[in-house]
This record gives sequence, structure tokens and C-alpha cells, in this order.
Amino acid sequence: MARSKRTASPAADPAPAVGSPMVSFRPIEALIPYVRNARTHSAAQVAQIAASITEFGFTNPILADTNGIVAGHGRLMAARQLLDAGLALRLPSGEQITAGHVPVLDCTGWSDAQRRAYIIADNKLALNAGWDFDMLRIEIAELSGLGFDETLTGFSKDELAQLTLDVEEGDTNSAAEWSGMPEYEDAEPCFRKIVVNFDDQASVEDFFARMGQTCTDKTKSIWHPYKARRDVEALRYANDGGAEEPVEAPASLQ
Repeated sequence: MARSKRTASPAADPAPAVGSPMVSFRPIEALIPYVRNARTHSAAQVAQIAASITEFGFTNPILADTNGIVAGHGRLMAARQLLDAGLALRLPSGEQITAGHVPVLDCTGWSDAQRRAYIIADNKLALNAGWDFDMLRIEIAELSGLGFDETLTGFSKDELAQLTLDVEEGDTNSAAEWSGMPEYEDAEPCFRKIVVNFDDQASVEDFFARMGQTCTDKTKSIWHPYKARRDVEALRYANDGGAEEPVEAPASLQ
């Protein structure tokens, strides 16, 4: 039996090159923020993003589709702030971006559910990461030695000061000072305790300002409404058969 002659199939369109996403430059005014965006941006954080864009360029395009912004609301706010101040936006290479425009990565094609889920995921996934604080201290210390503005890393001056402390000294490192310390028995049980988590130092300061109270690096808890702390200056811990309890310190030690 004679073999059939194979014909060459028509050449297929070349696949898009990996690493060549659909990035374009769109007018800021054409980008519509998502009205149900659950992520908030304080003025202090927007200023941090603006400072980062000024130093490093627009490293992360805004993610959007034909309906508006999916991710990058904070970057858009920072871009507006810079443009209103008469400053130009630039790419990481230093190339200036056309005035009034920002880089946008197109995600058109997602379902409504995908779009709404990613708006949340884009913010939450990064929060799930942790820090190797020993390595972070090394990096911050070396950046300081290079004369670089460490606040451009996103850490506040107070956070940087805490990071660069010598842990062995334990003078103002609250975690080191409290480690292994027994708790005083709570003489005044509270109605309810809630753990409050903060994203940054600005959030801490805003919270305590709203509470009308002050926060130091040793603050562990507060009362609301405000209640004066129990006086523990004259107490010390004594070990009696393995049980630790506060007792009055001798006058010579007070």
C-alpha cells in the first residue's frame, strides 16, 4: 500500500513571548477605582508609596480591565499626589512617563468573581508573609552604612530604631524585657479582651490618638475607658517552692 503524502500544516501564529504582558500607559482620569475596595490607605502610607515611586520609579503597574482598577489603588493615589505637586513619574530605568499617565497591566477576561476575589487576595496574600528579623537587621544596618534613606523601605523611624537596637542590651527592646517574665495576677478582671493588630507605626499612633491614650515601646495593654495602672513599683517576685507571686519588697530595695 502506498503511503499517503503528508502535507505541511499551515504555520501557526507565534505564541506571545513570555514576559511580554499587555502593559500600556493610560490617562489617570480614565482609571476608575473600585468603589467596594476594602483596603484602606492612610495619608501617611500614600506618602510612603509616593516616596518609593520617586526613588525607584513606577515598578509595579496598576492592574485594571475595562471596568476599572483591580489592584493598585494606593499607587494611583500616590501618582496623583506626585503629579499635583508638579513632579514627573518615571519608569525604573529613569525614562519619564507621559504626563498624566500611569503604566497599566490589563487583566481583561477575568470573570466577575475572579476580579472581586483578586482585589482582596492582592492585599491579603502579602500580609501572610513573615520576616527573618535577624536578616532584616543585617540588611537595614548595611543600608544605613551606605547612607541610604532606610525609611524608603516602608519602615517608620520608630520601627527602624527598634530593629537596630542591640537585643543583648535589652534596654528598650520590649520583647526582650518581657520574655520569661511572670504576669501579675489580674486584681481587676476585665469584661473582655481583644487583640488589636497594626500594619504600621502610623496605624498605632492613629489608634492611640483616637483612644486618647499614649503608647510607649513597653505598652502591653490598655483600659478603655482609661484606668490608672495598679502600682507595682514596690513589688518584687519571690520563688516559694516553685510558685512565683508578688510580695512587698524590703524598704532597702524600694
